Amino acid sequence: MIRLYCRYKEGNDELCDSCKALLQYAHARLSKCPFGDKKSTCRKCAIHCYKPDMREQMRAVMRYAGPRMLLHHPWYALKHMWQELR
Repeated sequence: MIRLYCRYKEGNDELCDSCKALLQYAHARLSKCPFGDKKSTCRKCAIHCYKPDMREQMRAVMRYAGPRMLLHHPWYALKHMWQELR
């Protein structure tokens, strides 16, 4: 989702520094998540791992890239929607 956002919303061929930082932050937070592989989507999670400013950045990314995931990566979009329903 971050790559879609950076490429189409910001017009970059490669990830910009702020998007790289957001991606690294997301990987770091998800690797330390106490729920591990059994985690639902972050929106439904009882524990919010992200700092408020990073959460807002991620929300902006998801708001833009979420609907476009069906066109660019349909399998990931369907998998995410399935997790949302669990």
